Amino acid sequence: MNGPAESPDDGHERPGGQARIPGPRGAADDLDPRYAPQPPRMPRPLPEPVPVPEPFPESVPVPPPSHAVLKSLLGAWALAACSAEETQAVEDHLTECAPCAEEALRLRDAVGLLHPEETLDLKPLLRSRVLEDCLGKRPARIPVPVWASPYDTETARLDALLQDFGDSEWHTPVRLKWFEEERRRSQRTTVAGVIGHLMTVDGLIANALGLDDPLGPDAPKGGPTARTEHFWNASAYPATRQVREPWREQGHTLVRTVSFAGRGVAELSVDYGSFALPLGDAFLERAFECWVHAWDIAEAVDYPYEPPSGPHLHGMIDLAARLLPGALAQRRRAGLAAPARGLVAAGAPGRTLHLEIEGAGGGGWDIALDSPGAKPSPERTVAEIALDGIEFCQLAAGHISPQDAAVGQHGDREAIRDVLFAAASLSRL
Repeated sequence: MNGPAESPDDGHERPGGQARIPGPRGAADDLDPRYAPQPPRMPRPLPEPVPVPEPFPESVPVPPPSHAVLKSLLGAWALAACSAEETQAVEDHLTECAPCAEEALRLRDAVGLLHPEETLDLKPLLRSRVLEDCLGKRPARIPVPVWASPYDTETARLDALLQDFGDSEWHTPVRLKWFEEERRRSQRTTVAGVIGHLMTVDGLIANALGLDDPLGPDAPKGGPTARTEHFWNASAYPATRQVREPWREQGHTLVRTVSFAGRGVAELSVDYGSFALPLGDAFLERAFECWVHAWDIAEAVDYPYEPPSGPHLHGMIDLAARLLPGALAQRRRAGLAAPARGLVAAGAPGRTLHLEIEGAGGGGWDIALDSPGAKPSPERTVAEIALDGIEFCQLAAGHISPQDAAVGQHGDREAIRDVLFAAASLSRL
């Protein structure tokens, strides 16, 4: 259909929504700026948004843990399993809450039972292993004799125990114990007094080697007891920590001297007053007494102390077992032991008691009963005794009585009693 004619200059839409279709333009229209082609407009970049800093959150105070929470942490605190913050909170609470403080102490004591206290001293075998390893890589030019090694080790262990002692520890009371006249004896002194006792008795070995006597030219003639009492009474004041240095230096000198002396020196006789020992046995005896008195000191200051290593302990027990026939004969002469039942010639087999020592350093020894010169014979064994190694050493040191020794016994009761009392008689001040 043909619609009505349109007005050429009409710029409006026709009624009915139909757009006007413009007609051809004249040449002049090309210059009309309204109809000039316009370059496309590029969109203007939007400015980047400026970040607005967020406001800092206001600090909110953290409420302290409740009493129930802190009480539940006491077990972890006793085990040292709390964090630093929890530990601080618990310890602050303990200063204010008496019931929790008591509970904390009980828990801490219980933890101590779960984790037994260990000595700070070196283990007896550790020193030997370190030295053995060092000597294996680079042998000593002048080695310490095997029989002097226990003394060297035990004096070093005791010195390690003493090195951190303050003045109060040096004056701690110590009770020395031994067995004499069929009963136990004791003497009260201090830690410094014990070290002085060890130094003066070690002086017997120094005299045998031609070294200076620690008691000087006024040293009394006699055995360990006389020398010790002279040292204790020589000054109006008790011994102090100053005794440690001369005791330690003397021990080093003794070991150094026998190391340079060479072979044969182990047979040199050491006079103890009422008896004598070869130098090798004297060093073993001094090692044994050093360990026993170190044990006394550690007990007095409430500090754990380990026994000697197995090989060294075996040597000490062996010395005591070898001395038993002579001690038994001496008690028999004093009327303190049963008479011999059958005297035999020296070297001939005689009545025998078998001593079995159990534990570290243990072994078996046959003890001649009727004469020190008799030869022990398994075929003529009349009794047997079984003892723990540490307990046997306590018996030989006079720390326990023969009646209190827990022994396995079999055979002649009289022989068993005589040997137990002879072992206790080996002790002295």
